[in-house]
Amino acid sequence: MAFKKKEECKKPPAWLTSFSDLMSLLLTFFILIYAMSSLDVAQLEKFISYFQPERKFYIKKTSILPPINPPPKEVALKIKRRVQKVLPPWAFQIVITADFVKLRLFDKIFFQDGSYRLTPKAQQVLRGVAEVLKKLPERSFIRVEGHVSKVVEIKDPYVKDKWELSVRRATEVVRFLQREGVEPTKLSAAGYGDTRPLYTWRQPILMERNNRVEIYVNLTKRKE
Repeated sequence: MAFKKKEECKKPPAWLTSFSDLMSLLLTFFILIYAMSSLDVAQLEKFISYFQPERKFYIKKTSILPPINPPPKEVALKIKRRVQKVLPPWAFQIVITADFVKLRLFDKIFFQDGSYRLTPKAQQVLRGVAEVLKKLPERSFIRVEGHVSKVVEIKDPYVKDKWELSVRRATEVVRFLQREGVEPTKLSAAGYGDTRPLYTWRQPILMERNNRVEIYVNLTKRKE
């Protein structure tokens, strides 16, 4: 005679499995929020003391996470306020992403005609920009990029070609920012000649705007 084995444990109802999954997801969500937050230990201990009146903690207020970098939008607004005091709206552009701010400064008003030498207005603008850059955290860095148009006319006898003109313009801006107090270890320069135009249409006004310098301000940690 065969005996049916007694079931040791009844199967849980189907809804209980879904409920358990939901609770696990909620717990994961709150752990994620906690990991991204800055915890005030003193306030936490004060809260716990309401449930444990016999125990009192006196812990120095601190923060688990280190101070974060200023958001790019905040940095961009500070730069814009200084630049627009000197330059008209068509003479500059500001690009903002989650990690960096890019300031574009165009040739006609920024460099002396056909050369890499800064105009008085350019120097005034860079002084204002330097005031913002000097206050950025240590982990940030600044790269200055020089670009020229395919139809640029080089009028400086000491400049051989477009590559050299773009590099000289970038390094001229870097040197000026350094003289204004920006940390040299944060600065770098690059020249791209006419290989990275903003506009490719054969329209004189647009092609002229390919003559520019871009100040790229990265607010994230520098890559080794």
